[in-house]
Amino acid sequence: MTTTTPPVTLDDVRAAAERLEGVAHRTPVLRSRTLDALAGAEIHLKCENFQRVGAFKFRGAYNAASRLTPGQLSRGIAAYSSGNHAQAVALAARELGATAVIVMPEDAPPSKRAATEGYGAEIVTYDRYGGDRVAVAEALAAERGLTLVPPYEHPHVIAGQGTAALELVEETGALDVLLAPVGGGGLIAGSAAAVKALHPGTRVIGVEPEAGDDTRRSLEAGRRVAIPVPRTIADGQALHIPGELTFSLNRRLLDGIVLVDDDEIREAMRFAFERLKIVLEPSGATPLAALLTGRVGPLPPRVGLILSGGNVDAARFARLCGSGA
Repeated sequence: MTTTTPPVTLDDVRAAAERLEGVAHRTPVLRSRTLDALAGAEIHLKCENFQRVGAFKFRGAYNAASRLTPGQLSRGIAAYSSGNHAQAVALAARELGATAVIVMPEDAPPSKRAATEGYGAEIVTYDRYGGDRVAVAEALAAERGLTLVPPYEHPHVIAGQGTAALELVEETGALDVLLAPVGGGGLIAGSAAAVKALHPGTRVIGVEPEAGDDTRRSLEAGRRVAIPVPRTIADGQALHIPGELTFSLNRRLLDGIVLVDDDEIREAMRFAFERLKIVLEPSGATPLAALLTGRVGPLPPRVGLILSGGNVDAARFARLCGSGA
């Protein structure tokens, strides 16, 4: 009899946690009586908006980059990202004494591009709706001898992202349900690998923007399904197809996907700001939107949410939350 070892396990996530100790922040888990009352359950919010670079992405980027050889680090690191992974790789490279070149879409939020450049990275742009960011980044890496650190299609990246959920359940104990955003699928894949190994009864549910439901469609079809590049305010989740590696994990580990629209995301951002006193970017607010709209259905007693990031500049935040534009 043969067995297949999953590409990312609880041991991998624990090893990533050791590498990240003292480098990444152990982000707070917040509670709100108001939110508990609205949800009719005990809600635990893992606030990755307080992570370095303002999002969970630093966990995976640093875990992967810290495993590179001295020779690879001396030649530099390449990545492709709409913003948060870009900043994460740029900072990880700086921490490790390496240079970084980041492929970003032309329409990436200016604040995310500015922050990436602020960490010392070189930016190369492409057209999100007509170009192939992976092809651009792979060609660039080959030309310059750089090591590519992808945003989710790498076991060390996925294991690093899973440390957010590991920290959450270490603090809260077993949860009945865990909600997390789904873009490329790395955060929820790593989270599910860790949480389900520790607490098999926990249901892990992903949240996607309604306009970008590539993972939901793929899970229903039993294979990766491509959609047109979505136009949604949740730019961190504007992907057209799940990752091959992440999908192989998520099709085995996830208990479902729920969808939220842009107006519901805006309302969740407003709620987080007005009632919880925290700032979330659109992608970081999607699990809260799913909770507030009741998309998950009747809730069991103990629910965890990973609020994945807070990288939104003041002007865009005011525009999204103030006028609804």
